[in-house]
Amino acid sequence: MGTPTPPLVDESLFAQLDPPVLAGSDCADCDVVVFPAAARCPGCAGTAVSRVALPRRGTVWTWTEQAFAPKPPFRVSDSRFEPFVVAYVDLGSVLVESRVLSEVEIGDEVELQLSVLDDCTTFAFEKVTA
Repeated sequence: MGTPTPPLVDESLFAQLDPPVLAGSDCADCDVVVFPAAARCPGCAGTAVSRVALPRRGTVWTWTEQAFAPKPPFRVSDSRFEPFVVAYVDLGSVLVESRVLSEVEIGDEVELQLSVLDDCTTFAFEKVTA
């Protein structure tokens, strides 16, 4: 029997888990798509929004390395802080800010993965290699 998977950081972020798919919302009035899903449209403040599954693959729009520990409430694991890559991933209708599990360049294709951080399971993207 394997090690149990830590609980999700927030179930509402996902449309499904196997394979992982993020959930956004799409406004019927102005066509704005957002992540995470919202009850009101940030574009027009309307409520004609529906929950939608976002694409699993996208391209790196821009990225940076988080080289120092963010201020609280960020938690540093017992093994100390390690720098990590953060990117805006273009999923076509929306940009998603995410941790990235591999080295990337602008324009690289990436795919959504589940990622375990300390005591929770969240999402991250990883470069597509083939």
